[in-house]
Amino acid sequence: MFTDFFYSLKDGGVPVSIKEYLMLMEAMQAGCANYSVDDFYFLSRSAFVKDEKNLDKFDRVFGKVFEGIEFIGEETVDIPEEWLRKMAELYLSKEEMDKINSLGSWDEIMETLKKRLEEQEARHQGGNKWVGTAGTSPFGAYGYNPEGVRIGQKEGRHGRAIKVWDKREYRNLDDTVELGTRNIKVALRKLRQFAREGEATELDLDGTIKATAHNGFLDIKMVPERHNAVKILLFLDVGGSMDPHIKVCEELFSAARTEFKHLEFFYFHNCLYERVWRDNSRRFNDTTPTMDLMHTFPHDYKVIFIGDASMSPYEITYPGGSVEHWNEESGEVWMKRMTDIYQKAVWLNPIPDTHWDYSHSIQIMKTLMENRMFPLTIGGIESAIKALR
Repeated sequence: MFTDFFYSLKDGGVPVSIKEYLMLMEAMQAGCANYSVDDFYFLSRSAFVKDEKNLDKFDRVFGKVFEGIEFIGEETVDIPEEWLRKMAELYLSKEEMDKINSLGSWDEIMETLKKRLEEQEARHQGGNKWVGTAGTSPFGAYGYNPEGVRIGQKEGRHGRAIKVWDKREYRNLDDTVELGTRNIKVALRKLRQFAREGEATELDLDGTIKATAHNGFLDIKMVPERHNAVKILLFLDVGGSMDPHIKVCEELFSAARTEFKHLEFFYFHNCLYERVWRDNSRRFNDTTPTMDLMHTFPHDYKVIFIGDASMSPYEITYPGGSVEHWNEESGEVWMKRMTDIYQKAVWLNPIPDTHWDYSHSIQIMKTLMENRMFPLTIGGIESAIKALR
């Protein structure tokens, strides 16, 4: 196991050596990790990670290698509770799903959940009313309902939850990804605008020739250096349904960081609300108020949203609609504020545009963006750039 972990780190881009591996083995033999995954995580991270830029890579490899393991060692091995819980997971055919009706409107679902929590006194499984598992109730985990609140489930299964009652962890996008092609960089380069700023440090050949011919003697003219003048505000949707699109988003993120000198980026989940953040590991503790952001960055910034816009319509249109917190104002209000302030704004969607008509939330977001939504393809990026000029 530990040998596989060592080679997985090397394959994952973390610079590790045999010396560090042997040091870790000595620490393990001394009982420093005490057969605990948490203790082993911090011990191995201290041994292998010498630069904070590799923390994200280390976490991804560690999570993949030790997923589902609660203890390390031969003396104690427990079956994770999640494995047992998933044994009771509910599977229904499409015909069976179609027979299950939604509880009602957003207000009815929230009010009913409040009553259920007040009345429920025991664990439930397989039912259609209480908060439980493997049933058709609107509340719980590993079951099915057209609309409900997901509680105690690691990840989505049907994409039907209108709210998620769990703390979910997202990772930052890697901006050092090497692109397989230069197409994205070339496309983004078309947006760059140049202006001459600062001291006159470059020879103005045309101006020098014209002045010399006019004056009859060598008259050298200088001009300021040309600088990339375009300013970008980049908003990146992370987590949930965006997980399958991480690769293409990282490629675009890397290209944007390379091409634009004036680039500010922030993360959000599903829809823009009253706060955004720069670091997903601290997204509940270190956030930036969206209103402050609007007052900080001038209106000449161009805004680019990257997200699949796939969510419950309640998340856009209702106060409190966010799946992760209670938002006092709807996402629709915040999106309108953003597009009113920043006239040059576009949305890039990784979902093929041939599927957009089947999603109510995508249609709503497309309308809020005044139809400036484009597919996250080379052609879509080029179209978005034309709309930003």
